[in-house]
Amino acid sequence: MIRIIALTEAGQKLGRQLEAELADSQLHFKPQPFAETVQRYFSDGNRLIMICATGIVMRTLSPVIANKHQDPAVLVLDEKGEFVIPLLSGHEGGANQWAVEIAEYLSATAVITTAKPYLQPQYAVGMGCERGCSEAHLRQHLEQCLARADLTIEQISSINSIDIKADEQGLIALAASLQLPFQCWNKQQLATVEAQLTMRSEYVYNTVGVYGVAESAALFAAQQLTGDSAEIVFAKHKTDKATCAIARSFPL
Repeated sequence: MIRIIALTEAGQKLGRQLEAELADSQLHFKPQPFAETVQRYFSDGNRLIMICATGIVMRTLSPVIANKHQDPAVLVLDEKGEFVIPLLSGHEGGANQWAVEIAEYLSATAVITTAKPYLQPQYAVGMGCERGCSEAHLRQHLEQCLARADLTIEQISSINSIDIKADEQGLIALAASLQLPFQCWNKQQLATVEAQLTMRSEYVYNTVGVYGVAESAALFAAQQLTGDSAEIVFAKHKTDKATCAIARSFPL
């Protein structure tokens, strides 16, 4: 879940705008007790949008920050919505890309400070689908997701899913028609990137043993491409029959 925290009237107005735009988000205006509440949200894995001073965020979260592989993404915005700063989990938690998306929506400036933006990223697609989903539906969904992520199929290294989809004919045919490897990963492998998911589904977990097929498969595959940690660049998007996510990693 996305927790939007605002401390001023102007920040509350901006928070309402973001709450209306972002699915699975909730605005909290001057939550009390402040530090304990925000720390609890963070420790529970909620992504945070903090509309306040950066110093307040750092002093509040410093006691509960673990590491870049576990911590949820945190963005800091000024109350006018002019700047969006990915404060924590820029690469690993997807905060950098999330900041770019929020900045685009607000016509703001994303302030990216993490290293390696100049390196050539490697991209991997993760997909899930209901049994018997057609290649045509999967292709249309993939093409729409690529367009929204401002990517082309030539930039994609592989199509990926969970091992129970290894015989899924639509996915097999899609990868073959695009001349891309179709790779399937088991739930133990996919569980290693669980902390980096932008959203989690209890239903999916109870069905296949991971909290998300598309994002998990994309992250794990991207990680294998370079040996470095990966990040989500296009969060899970779904139709009534399929899901798609895109992740990237940078060469060491």
